Amino acid sequence: MQSVPQIDKPTLSIVVPLFNERQHVPLLLEALSEVISTIELPAELILVDDGSTDGTWESISRQDAQIFSLRAVRLSRNFGKEGAIRVGIESAEGDAVVIMDGDLQHPPQLIVEMIRLWRDEGFEIVDTVKKERGEESLFYKFCAKAFYWLINKFSGVNLKSSSDFKLLDRKAVEALLTMRESTMFFRGMTAWLGFKHTAIPFSVPKRVAGKSSWTFRGLAKLFLDNIVSFSSVPLQIVSAVGALFLLFALGLAVQTLSLYARGEAVTGFTSVILLQLIIGSCVLLGLGVIGMYVATIYEEVKGRPRYIVSEKITRERLFKTKYSDDSLDSQQVGNIG
Repeated sequence: MQSVPQIDKPTLSIVVPLFNERQHVPLLLEALSEVISTIELPAELILVDDGSTDGTWESISRQDAQIFSLRAVRLSRNFGKEGAIRVGIESAEGDAVVIMDGDLQHPPQLIVEMIRLWRDEGFEIVDTVKKERGEESLFYKFCAKAFYWLINKFSGVNLKSSSDFKLLDRKAVEALLTMRESTMFFRGMTAWLGFKHTAIPFSVPKRVAGKSSWTFRGLAKLFLDNIVSFSSVPLQIVSAVGALFLLFALGLAVQTLSLYARGEAVTGFTSVILLQLIIGSCVLLGLGVIGMYVATIYEEVKGRPRYIVSEKITRERLFKTKYSDDSLDSQQVGNIG
């Protein structure tokens, strides 16, 4: 009986979350093939289809392993980018794991420098920082700056203008996987981990095809979820506003009693009504902030899975020699219940 050759564990894993990126899939594989051919490391590519509706999965299914093993995971619905990243990281087997977007706005060529910094200089987390945000609207750029300012100011970690495009050493990956939160703020958590860390600046290139699938509603939800999941500062702000109004109320009470003791009429009906409206608005706002934290706790204690896998595809390359032309053994696994 002919023995089955062993498949060496890949040194490099590349995780790419995808949502409605059908047009980019073949372009992505072509670009990554060129990059990996220069690195000369056994590599695997993990594509995570986050509930796409435009035929992304069908496009993935038509692709073959080239100079890397190709694995794909299809989620049963859209669980969000953070969940898709988690799926890919949990599936990755490499000593180094690169996470990047599939729209080619994270330049694949930077992977070469990431690998050099990891392999030759011993960095355990190699981040990328956007020095130029490309075609993003002024409103989006403003919101991004505001978000990073808030996170940097109140969370205790410095995100700068980091992106999800980064390399993690296996040690950092294992540490990240010990965090069991249902809501994962990937950029914040990798910054919180510590380890030997460096960053590479890059300019965001134009989209090769299609348009961004992000909507204002989606960005707003991502912003709120990440702030709530990574910082308790909003609760502290509510407490600070409450303390401020308490001091104001005490001062107003002293003034009112002083006027009453002197027999002077207490005036200012309009001011009192306006003050009540302001206080009422602050109370409702504070309840809203508290409600977001309660909702987050509720989601955590329910214990639902972070994602549900619908299908998997595996196309293995046998790393018997460095990028040999030996057989490409393909295996497909589908309809996982």
